[in-house]
Amino acid sequence: MEQLNIDTGVRSYAINGGPEQGGGILRFNPGDPNVYSRFLELGPKLEELERRVAEEGRAMPEEDGEAALRLLSRADRSAKAMLAEVFGPGNDFDVILGGANLMAVASNGERVITNLFAALQPILEQGARSCAEQRAEAAVEQADARRAARGDGE
Repeated sequence: MEQLNIDTGVRSYAINGGPEQGGGILRFNPGDPNVYSRFLELGPKLEELERRVAEEGRAMPEEDGEAALRLLSRADRSAKAMLAEVFGPGNDFDVILGGANLMAVASNGERVITNLFAALQPILEQGARSCAEQRAEAAVEQADARRAARGDGE
């Protein structure tokens, strides 16, 4: 069978040292405007999820630790499913993050999901800038070609 290898811009990022150190590999195209758009749409969805978790947690009796664990587990699964929608189903965030619950508080006092967003945001913003710059360059080239075809000044 013949193969076509098409550069789709997908890059691989070793998360927390990659599989060798208990982390995983995240693969996506940081310059894909669809990924960036989905990433931006995800923020409010995750904020709403965290708000619901906080509300449900406050409504639970303090001594019901099992219910709290179930609540955090459901929220984790939901957040990871949302992330898979953004970055593609081939990215299993349970594997990528070594089984860590996204709602857990990390050693810096932030939730794991907050730390993940902080790490990914600059990569995606740079990718969006690169995509926009490339589009602008293409538009200038098209305008130059149209002027040249009309015989407009040089």
